[in-house]
Parts: sequence; C-alpha cells; structure tokens
Amino acid sequence: MWIGNLMLVVLNLPLVGIWVSLLKVPYRLLFPAIMVFSAIGTYSSNNVSFDVYLAALFGVMGVAGSLLGCSPVPMMLGFVLGPMMEENLRRALQVSNGNPLVFVTNPISLAFVVVTVLILVVMALPAVKKRRGDITG
Repeated sequence: MWIGNLMLVVLNLPLVGIWVSLLKVPYRLLFPAIMVFSAIGTYSSNNVSFDVYLAALFGVMGVAGSLLGCSPVPMMLGFVLGPMMEENLRRALQVSNGNPLVFVTNPISLAFVVVTVLILVVMALPAVKKRRGDITG
C-alpha cells in the first residue's frame, strides 16, 4: 500500500497542471465523456451488455432519488455493508443450526436488537404522528 501511495505521489505531482486544466473543460463536454468511459469500463469488466443497462438503470434511479431529495448516503452504506452483514448473518445462522433465537438469547445481541428497534421506532414516530394529524385534522 505504501508503494502504491508513493507511486501516486510521484506520478501526480508533475501532472497536477494537467489535472487543473481538466477543470477548464465545459461540463457539457465532460459529462458525455465520463458517461462513455463509465459504460466502456462497465462493459469491459464482464463483456456483457446487460451490465451497461444495469448501470444506466442505477444512474436513472440515482437522478430520481436526488430529484426527490433522498440522501445517497444510506444507499451507499447499504451497498458497502450489506454483503458483509449478509455473510455474518448466514454464518451466525449456520453456527446455531438455523435457529433465529440466537439473536435474542445472548445479552449483547439482544441489546443490539432492542437498540435497533428503538431507533426505528423513534425515527418512524414523527412521520406517523404527522400522518395521523393530517387524517384526523
């Protein structure tokens, strides 16, 4: 890792002028170039055009999410942490022979489950109260 960082410093210090001049390129030209290079990279990973369509679909979903005012941070965390959580859930269920009660029999895991449920209730409560006020009012 140190060697990679050192190589990046060695390469980027002389090329900083080129990176700064890249900022002068108009957005109307830069955006299509980024999209083309992204599509080429997506296609070249597996040589399957479905991957390009899937990337475009996620791009459209991202634009729709930003237009609706949704924060992308929870989705990014879900994509990054989701596979690790799924793997550890599967591992815990394998150790307990498929018994889901393993999450409430251990005091530490029970505390995590209770805290998670409390956080979800506290987050959903204002929306429920607001909706109830709109219906009855």
